Order: sequence, then structure tokens, then C-alpha cells
Amino acid sequence: MVIDASNVTLTLGETAILRGVDLAVRRGESVALLGASGSGKSSLMAILTGLERASSGRMLVDRLDFGSLGEDDLARARRGRIGIVLQAFHLLPTMTARENVAVPMELAGLSDAWERAEAELIAVGLGHRLDHYPTQLSGGEQQRVAIARALGPRPPLVFADEPTGNLDTTTGAAIMDLLFERRAALGATLVVITHDRTLAERCDRVVTLADGRVV
Repeated sequence: MVIDASNVTLTLGETAILRGVDLAVRRGESVALLGASGSGKSSLMAILTGLERASSGRMLVDRLDFGSLGEDDLARARRGRIGIVLQAFHLLPTMTARENVAVPMELAGLSDAWERAEAELIAVGLGHRLDHYPTQLSGGEQQRVAIARALGPRPPLVFADEPTGNLDTTTGAAIMDLLFERRAALGATLVVITHDRTLAERCDRVVTLADGRVV
């Protein structure tokens, strides 16, 4: 299992966000976390990526116990192990597409960061847009850059949180085709967080959440 979580809870103040979630994901599998807004799916993703701490429960991610790691250790654990694609592209506006992909890898110590960045951008169909800035790219192109950035380090585990939420239907479908294609090429495990059942059903398995529980 690349993810083995059991009885995960998250309480903020007096509000219970997650209420004892169990989730097991096999290596190489694609899994959708499906649920309406407020169901807890994005909070669960934040815990499984080490961006949020659970209130209780066990979280083994790629054989590491995320529940026992400090903030610095969690940051190191994410590096190269987890790729994240978000609804908002979060590209740095002062950097070109190539720089947005290469710089995070360079900061992580990869000696071939620039070569990987160019290869990944070519793989997502942006070989002709390497030196364009985010404002010069369409929404679909910006999400392609975000996918290249997430997959450039070749992480074994990729999370995509509402990855088509800012895109029209046609562009969103093309982006998901690309994400599944690149994930398959790299042999990565993919977890998609979505409220869209049609998108969820493209995955190997659908896990539905409601009111902080798996239903």
C-alpha cells in the first residue's frame, strides 16, 4: 500500500471535519475521493500530503508514518515523493513555464532539473511555450505547466484536487486525459479529489465521503 490510513480524525475548534476515515490505496492505483463541498475530501488530502496534521489516527504514506513526523521532516518527506496539482494553478507570474517547473526541482537538489523540466513540458505538449510567462498562456496551458511541475520529480504519488475546476468542459477533459496519460507513463499512484462523478468514474476506484466519513 502506498497509502494506509486508519481512523483519521480532524477537529478544528469544536468542528469535526474528519470523523474516523479509513483509506488504503495500492501502489499504481488511481482512486477518486468523491464528495460534495464540505465532505472532508480536501482536508483528507491535506493530511495525506503532510500539509495538515490529523487530530488522531494513523497515516502511513509511502511507508512513512506522517503522524509522527515534525514539520521539517514532513517537508523533506514530501519532496520527490508527492506531486500535487491544484484547481488554482499557482504558477509564479515572474517565471517562465520552464522556470516554474525547473526551479522547484533545482531547489530540491536535482542536478538535471532544467533537462527534466524541458522534457516534461514537451511531454505535456508545451515544447513551443517553454519561455512563455503564465499571463501568456491559456488556462489549459497553465494547468499543463502545473502537471509538468508536479510530475517532473517523478513522484510515486500524485494528488489532483479539483484539477479541472477552473477550466471549461472540453479543456478539462483534455487535461484529465493528459494527467492519466502522464501518470500511467510514470507508473505513479493517482488520487483525484473531485465532486464530479463522471470524472471520478475514470479512476480504478471511487471512495465517497460525506460529513467527514467514508460512505
